[in-house]
Amino acid sequence: MVKKVPDWLNSSLWSSSQSSSPPSAAASPFQQPSRPLRPAAAIPSEPPPPPVVQDPPPTQIIEDSPIEDHGDVFPSAYDVTRQAQLLAELSKKVVDMSELRSRACQGIPDAAGIRSTVWKLLLGYLPPDRGLWSSELAKKRSQYKQFKEEILMNPSEITRKMYNPTICDTDDADCGRVLLSRSEITHGEHPLSLGKTSVWNQFFQDTEIIDQIDRDVKRTHPDMHFFCGDSQFAKSNQEALKNVLIIFAKLNPGVRYVQGMNELLAPLFYVFKNDPDEENAAFAEADAFFCFVELLSGLRDNFVQQLDNSVVGIRSTITRLSQLLREHDEELWRHLEVTSKVNPQFYAFRWITLLLTQEFNFADSLHIWDTLLSDPDGPQETLLRVCCAMLVLVRKRLLAGDFTSNLKLLQNYPTTNISHLLYVANKFRVQSV
Repeated sequence: MVKKVPDWLNSSLWSSSQSSSPPSAAASPFQQPSRPLRPAAAIPSEPPPPPVVQDPPPTQIIEDSPIEDHGDVFPSAYDVTRQAQLLAELSKKVVDMSELRSRACQGIPDAAGIRSTVWKLLLGYLPPDRGLWSSELAKKRSQYKQFKEEILMNPSEITRKMYNPTICDTDDADCGRVLLSRSEITHGEHPLSLGKTSVWNQFFQDTEIIDQIDRDVKRTHPDMHFFCGDSQFAKSNQEALKNVLIIFAKLNPGVRYVQGMNELLAPLFYVFKNDPDEENAAFAEADAFFCFVELLSGLRDNFVQQLDNSVVGIRSTITRLSQLLREHDEELWRHLEVTSKVNPQFYAFRWITLLLTQEFNFADSLHIWDTLLSDPDGPQETLLRVCCAMLVLVRKRLLAGDFTSNLKLLQNYPTTNISHLLYVANKFRVQSV
């Protein structure tokens, strides 16, 4: 028997006109389930208490809803209220992470550098104790500086330092021109050496990855002057992205660099670089590196090709999305996968691996990330519910379509209201409890 579509999916919520009033501030996209949380690196030692979830009023239409206006000169009263609540939470001596997640998951206002600080807390880069922030930031930023000096150094410099460790310990302008004689260079450190421990051999092996990173970084958000263009500012931002990705690849040989990682790094670096605090903005590259590592720690299996067919690989994750859709809308699942034979891998691979950064405009992606990062279970479980909600929001068009039209629709997802999308995703979470 085909599972009946829930009554709430057929309510007036689907066809009501959009109102300018925001959802209730008390409504949280995360109602904590009563079952134990699955182990994850980002989960705090004690699970947060379950916040109360109230359904927001039906203020958005479900299909082809107009995009939220991010160009308002003056913030709404709702944004001002959320901003005040988040600032109050961040001003505490010890930040209540449960309360912060509950506030942040509703969306973080783009003001006062709030998102920058909140994301660092949600990703575990900053500890809840504010008294430790300065020392932790100084330690991490110093560590990243050391990574750059050691990992991004030209093999010629490495060789010279191996044999003349004091050559460049000063600011002498001539130190870079000091050369070693041929007799001082061992066979293992010769540029033509094929030895496994040779820095030159490793350098040439890394060249292919570095070239791929360079190409991908130049293609990152070509519509944004922040990332692309001939300005010195854009070029410096590209250089920062390249540095982070190269260092990550060299420090993580089991994963290295996979195409698409640049799209996951871009939101982090953008948010941190636009922090109004000049010191934080100056260290955006270092902060983005460590937050990128934290983010990838829960998603790395999606990028390891050897794990594609395992229970933790990307194909297993896509299967879970298919099962989630079948659980909440069996009619739609059957039409997509049985009748029109649209394999979810054709559209969901990009949705999942890139955390929806390519499906919506940049501002809306940041809003979605506020919600993804706020989930104590880690972003992936919430991501699957958001992906399922994306399918349900266009169910009428999908049910009326065939393979070609449905695939085109899902590979070029239509503009929708992000707040409503997250509301529907939260409905799935509540129903699963």
